[in-house]
Amino acid sequence: MIGQTIDTNSAWIAQRLNELGIDVVRRIAVGDNADMIKNALDDELLNASIVLITGGLGPTADDITKPLLCKYFGGKLIVNEKVLAHVIQLFEKRKRPFLERNMKQAEVPDNCIALHNRMGTAPGMLFLKEGKYIIAMPGVPFEMMTIMEDEVLPRLKEHFISDAIVHRSIMTSGEGESFIAEKLQDLEEALPEHIKLAFLPHYGGVKLRLTGRGSDKAALEKELEQLSRVFVQRLGTIVVALEDVPLQQLIGAELVKMKATIGLAESCTGGYIAHHITQVMGSSRYFRGSLVCYQNDIKENVLGVQHNTILTHGAISEATAIEMAVGARKVLGSDYAFSITGLLSAGGDDDSVPVGTVWMAVVNLDTVKTKEFKFHFDRERNKELATQMAMLMIWKFLNNKL
Repeated sequence: MIGQTIDTNSAWIAQRLNELGIDVVRRIAVGDNADMIKNALDDELLNASIVLITGGLGPTADDITKPLLCKYFGGKLIVNEKVLAHVIQLFEKRKRPFLERNMKQAEVPDNCIALHNRMGTAPGMLFLKEGKYIIAMPGVPFEMMTIMEDEVLPRLKEHFISDAIVHRSIMTSGEGESFIAEKLQDLEEALPEHIKLAFLPHYGGVKLRLTGRGSDKAALEKELEQLSRVFVQRLGTIVVALEDVPLQQLIGAELVKMKATIGLAESCTGGYIAHHITQVMGSSRYFRGSLVCYQNDIKENVLGVQHNTILTHGAISEATAIEMAVGARKVLGSDYAFSITGLLSAGGDDDSVPVGTVWMAVVNLDTVKTKEFKFHFDRERNKELATQMAMLMIWKFLNNKL
């Protein structure tokens, strides 16, 4: 409530519910106050069939949600033997002492369904009231996500969803949401009532999601497939993929198909591009490594960038980016190499270029491609954008679209 912790839970939950076709009508944040939580429950149960609650299920004094819900629904706390066995097993596995306080984690209201939490000690709880589902889960994100995936989403799908729900995603990059919306306006307006289009912007791109609902799943899939092709044809070269996968995964798949490798020379991003690429399992098959050459002497001594190039053109220049990429390919022994050098925020060593200037280069044995970017945000967002644009540039180069 005071802003120290950012609520990522509700955004993730809303996305997953939307995928099922369940509309989220309101999201609220309530402090650790029994009356406020009770009032919020009263209000939400007037308007919603499903109420999801996160937080307040731990063993400490400020965790008041469990006893409050127990009282609210007229139950009493009892030790659930299955939950207790799970909690004891977790402590034994982690070689931690089992305290009396931890026993409270196995206590649940006798009028709820305990939802198994294989990632932690606090179980979720499902209460049923007049056909409505009230579900409480821990606030720890990975524990909440586990309970949602294992226990909650399957139950909601079985109880509340009758129509088939089909999604088709189109991943784009290089243009903003407004540009894409303008380009697709007539197609969106012509969509039938049972098909909706969502614009989901993110760093460096926009995901388009077509969602259809209907009784005939096969017919719905065919209809969405045809619509997707029309949308893709209209959008042209900004389409990156027809599935909801990140750029680093697309790069990896392309390199595996080509039986090729890539290496990086990162200055302003400090290894952040490498971090994304290595998030993909099996990336060692094609990723040779990244040389974080933040200082000019490293660019010269490790990558072989000519001292005169930096003196003449500057560290943030097309010429330096090219020599960085060529040097990285040689040092790392890769088929492809990518380099990036730039000034992401004020206060850097190079004041000869405007803040936000970034040069990128990508090379193979006989081809060099470069691109200059001008980012206009703070350091963190500039770094995110530079990383996404870097991966897009690599992907386009691999697919002969640059």
